[in-house]
Amino acid sequence: MLSPGQVVPLAIEKPAAGGPMIARVDGQVVLVAGAIPGERVVARITRVGKGVAYADTISIEDPSGDRREPLTDPLCGGCLYAHIAYPRQLAIKGQVIADAFARISRLPLRVEPRVFASPEDGYRMRARLHLGAGQSRSGFFREGTHDPCDARATRQLLSATYDVLDRVSAGLRSLSREAVFEVEVSENIEATQRAVHVQGHIDAASPVDPRAFGALGQIEGLSGLVISGPSEVRLKSDATGKADTAGTPEITETIGDPCVTDVLSIEGRAVTLRRHVLAFFQGNRYLLQDLIAHVVGPIDRDSPVVDLYAGVGVFAVAAAVVRGAHVVAVEGDRVAARDLEHNARTAGGAIETVHLAVETFVRRWKPGPDTVGTLIVDPPRTGMSKEATEGAIRLAPRRITYVSCDVATLARDARRLVDAGYAIQDVTAFDLFPNTPHVETVVRFENVRM
Repeated sequence: MLSPGQVVPLAIEKPAAGGPMIARVDGQVVLVAGAIPGERVVARITRVGKGVAYADTISIEDPSGDRREPLTDPLCGGCLYAHIAYPRQLAIKGQVIADAFARISRLPLRVEPRVFASPEDGYRMRARLHLGAGQSRSGFFREGTHDPCDARATRQLLSATYDVLDRVSAGLRSLSREAVFEVEVSENIEATQRAVHVQGHIDAASPVDPRAFGALGQIEGLSGLVISGPSEVRLKSDATGKADTAGTPEITETIGDPCVTDVLSIEGRAVTLRRHVLAFFQGNRYLLQDLIAHVVGPIDRDSPVVDLYAGVGVFAVAAAVVRGAHVVAVEGDRVAARDLEHNARTAGGAIETVHLAVETFVRRWKPGPDTVGTLIVDPPRTGMSKEATEGAIRLAPRRITYVSCDVATLARDARRLVDAGYAIQDVTAFDLFPNTPHVETVVRFENVRM
């Protein structure tokens, strides 16, 4: 029986979802960080759970030809795969997807899905960083901790973006040396617009004059600044920020434009998407256009489409503009819903926006006489709730396009859809987050009972 602190030799078998690799000791599964399938390593057991042990690689006895020197600390946020050559990363992600379908949903794929590659540097248009007490610059957390690490060394953002964030960090430090800040940046593809959201955790005994934030709004390279905070944040104006029931911070100050805008070309048509710095958005500048084109390309021209978890309208607007679809777009988050309404107006009235939780919508909505041609779902990492899935099935769409950032919940939901009469037609993935275990997977289902 393995125990924490024990050092063991391991033969690495295959990848697991979430970043570790799988090895076995006397039949016991060991999830190993810092390894590559096919390697022989020596690892230290860090903890033992029910039926599985966890370990960190401490030396490589037989290295893979795909091992490379990582740019920075592999445990720094977004770098768990940084020690693996990029083509092998793509192959591993395809294997993880195929394994999830075979193991979780009992739906083995005929072939491992293709994973579209992304440049590794400067790919992120959105990021959340942290500025702790005593830190001079904001950074990512090391995996599984609240210990900061140097974000610039990961090269996930553009160099100019790091420059702006360093200036923001310096400005925040000048306001309060003891405060803890969370800094979220959102920029457009060209990085000509860049908005930053600052959420502060400041002792009520040391209030900050809101006028002091004004200087931050003048930072070069910053087009908008939003200030908010939890209930313990109290400014001299007695403005109190707190999260609403949806978890969105209450904004206490806005300087400049809090939104950025992209104009994408899909099948020769311009798709305009505005988004607030607090709104979720598919954040890879290099693959965004390809992902959208892949999702909306198969939609029948002029057909009815329902888009659940529509966000700011990434797929809904493209479906309306490019395919002439009549779209019902559903979004529960209040910030994203406002952007969705704005973006829908650019589609010439072909989109009906609904600001409701998906579960509420599928329970209440009565479709018209036309059969739903395509149902698009892009749920959070937790996947679709049972109520949402059952409601989506009741809509009886001819096709379902499921966009997922978590292969385990995707495989679980795929099983429910197949049991309801849908067949998997295609599985394709997009590597929106290079050097991480995360992958965006798109699955197309056809209703075989119609």
